[in-house]
Amino acid sequence: MVKKTLWGLALFSSLVLLCFGAFLLYVTLTDYEPEPILPLTVNNNASQKLTTGIPFTVTTFNIGYAGLDKDQDFFMDGGTRSRAASKEQTTKNLNKILAFLKKEASSFYLLQEVDVDSSRSYHINQPAAMRQHLPDYGLVFAQNYLVPWVPIPIFDPMGSVNGGLVTLSKYQLKQSTRFSLYGKEDWPQQPFDLDRCIMENRIPLQNGKELILVNLHLSAFDKGGKVRKQQLAFLKEFMQRHVQAGNYLILGGDWNHLIPGTDPKRFKAKESWPEWIQTIPPDFLPKGFTWVADGSVPTSRTLALPFKQGINFQSNIDGFLVSSNVEVKRVYGHSLQFEYSDHNPVTAEFVLK
Repeated sequence: MVKKTLWGLALFSSLVLLCFGAFLLYVTLTDYEPEPILPLTVNNNASQKLTTGIPFTVTTFNIGYAGLDKDQDFFMDGGTRSRAASKEQTTKNLNKILAFLKKEASSFYLLQEVDVDSSRSYHINQPAAMRQHLPDYGLVFAQNYLVPWVPIPIFDPMGSVNGGLVTLSKYQLKQSTRFSLYGKEDWPQQPFDLDRCIMENRIPLQNGKELILVNLHLSAFDKGGKVRKQQLAFLKEFMQRHVQAGNYLILGGDWNHLIPGTDPKRFKAKESWPEWIQTIPPDFLPKGFTWVADGSVPTSRTLALPFKQGINFQSNIDGFLVSSNVEVKRVYGHSLQFEYSDHNPVTAEFVLK
């Protein structure tokens, strides 16, 4: 009897390992591997053209797939959950986010963690909702997360993921391009991880130059920040190339680094500084570039537990980096109290010199 039980357990274990191996092989073989440089489609491209000397606004907002509201935690940050609470809650969060975007009426929006068809956001097509609620904007989508099934956490798996970056524009876009970022996690983690990228949007100007508006979302949970170092090296080279061409540059998004000039200590918290929040190396900043952030309003909170003021660690990891030919008129964070996302948006007003 004991011998039969042991054989049964051995057979069951072998089947489990075989199934897991087959699944891992499938995910590896179907891993999303886009070309390093990929042209993107501009939907509903605007006709209005941007000119120098005229103020315009840019808002960056990581919407957390409309699932990481104030009552949520996240398993990668010490919590337990990987999905939104429900389809109803996701819809509510998304509608509130869309209402904010419509009310703010920025010239451009740089959005991160926007889902097209994901289990974690109950398969709600969020770019489609944006096109419906914000019909005056052109919309560009760049894929950075496409996995058939993320099996963790074991008892509440993230499931299928299809999402990326979205740029919304009231001005005409000449061209939008996806650039893959340097650096990847090791196998077998990489097939389940994001394929990080930047979205370059080229906006033609009347003086023959171009505004290069970049939407970015850098890595967060890479151990020791090794992948982020490679990504920053790519960005530095990218910026220097455009400066030499005489273009205007605005890079905005979720840097997953503490924005220089901001200080988390001004926000009361019981949690200590999380390891995943890195600082920007001093030698990263190209000559003439300026960081733009509102250090008085936190843009990110930790997700080890639902949000409670004075408990969660808060910091500024969302903001802008601009070239010397871009004048910063003002910058202001929006204190939404992390009601509908684990990030707060940031808006800046610029003038091209």
